Amino acid sequence: MKYWIGVVSKEHVLCGIKDGIMQLGHGKRAPLARLAKDDWIIYYSPTVKFGDKTPLQAFTALGQVVDDEIFQVAMSEDFAPYRRRVNYQEAVDMPIRPLIDDLSFIKSKQSWGYAFRFGLIQIPKDDFELIKNSMLLNT
Repeated sequence: MKYWIGVVSKEHVLCGIKDGIMQLGHGKRAPLARLAKDDWIIYYSPTVKFGDKTPLQAFTALGQVVDDEIFQVAMSEDFAPYRRRVNYQEAVDMPIRPLIDDLSFIKSKQSWGYAFRFGLIQIPKDDFELIKNSMLLNT
């Protein structure tokens, strides 16, 4: 079992929760193929809306990958993103700033945003538990 953070706008996270799916990297297959059944995903949302610069900077969802199937859905004539099924947990948004100093995957505490530049990162279990517990505390 592995633990991951996916970088996705809050608006897109909410769509995924509603449909019980995850989609990463603008619908690319490769990031989804890194995950396996029973892996955990936490979403970090730098913004509320894709393309909008208004910052959110919060962890916005967590869930567990349901199976090993990666499937494609035709959204339009020229856009067919890849997806995976996820069982989302009831959780609240957690701003990242109070957690930065305690997260080991963030090497530079001053340039903490750099850790999220690739869109999907594997994190240690201890970091996952810290974020998860902070998101579940208020539910």
